[in-house]
Amino acid sequence: MRLHPAIVAQAAATTSLLFGGRFCLGVGSGEALNEHILGDRWPPAATRLEMLEEAVAVMRELWQGGLVTHHGQHYTVETARIYSCPDEPPKVYVSGFGPDAVELAARIGDGYVNVAPDDALVKRYRNAGGKGPALAAIKVCWHADRDAAVKLAFDLWKTSGVPGELNQELPLPRHFEQAAETVTEAMISEKIPCGPDPSVHSEIIRQYVEAGYDEVYISQIGDDQAGFLRFFTDEVRPRL
Repeated sequence: MRLHPAIVAQAAATTSLLFGGRFCLGVGSGEALNEHILGDRWPPAATRLEMLEEAVAVMRELWQGGLVTHHGQHYTVETARIYSCPDEPPKVYVSGFGPDAVELAARIGDGYVNVAPDDALVKRYRNAGGKGPALAAIKVCWHADRDAAVKLAFDLWKTSGVPGELNQELPLPRHFEQAAETVTEAMISEKIPCGPDPSVHSEIIRQYVEAGYDEVYISQIGDDQAGFLRFFTDEVRPRL
């Protein structure tokens, strides 16, 4: 609801041109935290997946460069055209944490994205016809002191311990804070690789590889990005 797919399509086409094709568009069924702000009804997951499928179809039609009019179940486009299109349309990678979303990713996506080392979902993506890469995103917290790393991860990302569909349904930051009240530092240390031991970090990456992911993207919690990069380059990468 917050961003019409025609607007996203134009932004993605421009970005792809500026980046010389080194751009892909990640999409998903959305989160109430971002989408509730205009006062629209927040639909259930099944409806949001319908909206996502239609939105991707609209964007792909616009990326062909012609004049597009579309009157669909969820979106309307009236004589729209993207005048600067890349030679190849941006790849669309679809995130999915449940079976219906995974099958949608296989049907409409150029790739599949998840954040858990769940081999069953990767297999479901492949069995449903998914041809593109399976991509994983991992948060870690490198620090020379493990206790400091755990505290940092807890302070900045304790909402990683919020279970189930709440991440998609809660509309305000204070609701996330309330939902995370029962999350402890020990729980975060079990969920997020923390500290200076390269074997801890390489092991979690190996779990994703063994689950069938083709690419693993790692993000550092905290400000010391340079130290994180040195650590992963010099100590973790040789173990993989």
